[in-house]
Amino acid sequence: MVTLDGMMTFGQLENGLRIADFECCEDVQMEAYIAKCKVQRMRDGNVYITELPKRIRNKPMFRDDCCSLTLGHDGRFYFVFSMPEELVDELPQQLVRQASAIAQKVIRELLTLTANR
Repeated sequence: MVTLDGMMTFGQLENGLRIADFECCEDVQMEAYIAKCKVQRMRDGNVYITELPKRIRNKPMFRDDCCSLTLGHDGRFYFVFSMPEELVDELPQQLVRQASAIAQKVIRELLTLTANR
């Protein structure tokens, strides 16, 4: 824990995002870092900054050209499909084709698991 004296400036960018800059008045050397944080600015001017935990990414169980199926840490299956807007004419056919391909892979996996029991 380190306590520093300084000045904090609050502002707002042209796009509406808020900013806060802290300028230290002491001569110190600290390790630099970048993190995603939760910032709370209170009515009395106090500021509380808490680093957020790192995002845990789920490894895809199955993949196709524009989609993947993952099992989340919350025990839910997630099917994610993404495609460029320019290919909107192909969207319905590709969605059906790739979802079917993933479903076939899941069926084969389930059959393999039940056969090994």
